[in-house]
Amino acid sequence: MFTMRPAIEADTAAVESMITARCDWMEQRGLESWRENVDDLAGQAGSGFMWVLETEGGIVGCTTVTTHAPPKDWTPEEAEERSLYLFTTVTDPGYREHKPGTLIALWAVDQAARQGRQWVRRGCFFPELVKYYETQGFALVKEMDRRAGHLYLLARRAERLDLAELGLTTVVTI
Repeated sequence: MFTMRPAIEADTAAVESMITARCDWMEQRGLESWRENVDDLAGQAGSGFMWVLETEGGIVGCTTVTTHAPPKDWTPEEAEERSLYLFTTVTDPGYREHKPGTLIALWAVDQAARQGRQWVRRGCFFPELVKYYETQGFALVKEMDRRAGHLYLLARRAERLDLAELGLTTVVTI
């Protein structure tokens, strides 16, 4: 059984360890990682925007969730649509068989629906992630060039889901 809950400052070390494990996994496969940003990412645990996915073994994933569109990514009309935005979703590669990234995404889809929001939106810089997010029901909405690279923006309609059937509970809602 997995649980989504708001991260707290005391989670920082566990989040850092989990992100470092993902960096190791990525680098072993010749992929870019967040190695130089691990401290900054883990430091978001006390920000009030990070959520963690945990199981008896500890924290196995995290994501940052906001209700505001990133500047320049979405049109003013899109930004007015009530949405949740996911950033920097990271999971422990040791739990891959449980699909923690998919659990986090589906949790967000359900949370958005419970709040009367229309969409869950996210962006990424890698075509491989686009393909992965599409397996979670996200659709590529648009692409744009940014200073950091080529940005892919995706969205999925919010809908109520049976999270318990997926083996997922939520401690509190957003």
